[in-house]
Amino acid sequence: MNVRYLMFFVAALVLNACNWGVAKKPKADITTDTLTYTYKTIKQRATDCGNKPDSSCTVAKINYPLFNGQTALNDTVSYKLVNLFGADDPDTDLQQYTQHFLAGYDAFKKHDSRSAIFFTLDSHAKIIRQDSSLTTLEISGYSFKGGAHGSSITTFINWDTKAGKSINLDDVLTPDYKEKLTAIADTIFRTQEKLSDTASLANDYFFKDGKFALNRNFSITPIGIRFLYNQYEIKPYAAGQTDLFIPYAKIKSLLKPNTVITQYLK
Repeated sequence: MNVRYLMFFVAALVLNACNWGVAKKPKADITTDTLTYTYKTIKQRATDCGNKPDSSCTVAKINYPLFNGQTALNDTVSYKLVNLFGADDPDTDLQQYTQHFLAGYDAFKKHDSRSAIFFTLDSHAKIIRQDSSLTTLEISGYSFKGGAHGSSITTFINWDTKAGKSINLDDVLTPDYKEKLTAIADTIFRTQEKLSDTASLANDYFFKDGKFALNRNFSITPIGIRFLYNQYEIKPYAAGQTDLFIPYAKIKSLLKPNTVITQYLK
């Protein structure tokens, strides 16, 4: 008998003996998708694109999931995408939104004939977490409309799968959470930015009155709450986005019982 085969056979016997009588644990329900969906793409090119590649002409493109039998969630996704960079008509659907974007380009070209200028809209809604209680989506995109530079923005939808509604911080945190959460987040932020406890935030950051503040742009994760500040929100454009992560371990006393977060707590 081949020696390598013999060694493999003996190792397999030992492994089976160690696992004898030990039942395999099934995957937890929280890892199971509970909503079905199909990703859709809307893409429109400007009339002057001709044979140019997408990278060299005005294109509006949106990729998003369409959930089966989930009208409220689908409407929320559409609303977030349409209003990601601001919209004149908040009730515009995604098809109309891309048409209006291209119409804006046509209007721009009437008074600016530079051939090198073209607009870009590239947005997406992406599922980043789905389990038995929670569906989290990232709504993100890049837009350029002829200015000094483009704009990148990321927001989130935290969707209560069972209740069929968006989740606010008030839904998962105790009524008195705001000051306490802000104080904890301030400490994390200063550590992250390598600032002392007394360092001023007035010069290098855009916080109102130089006082740290949390925004409402967050995503619920299995280990904590992630806050995201977009470009220009608290720092100059060149600094990009700023992530601030608050572990559940630091805010246990602020968590409400029996919420979508409860499943993640040990």
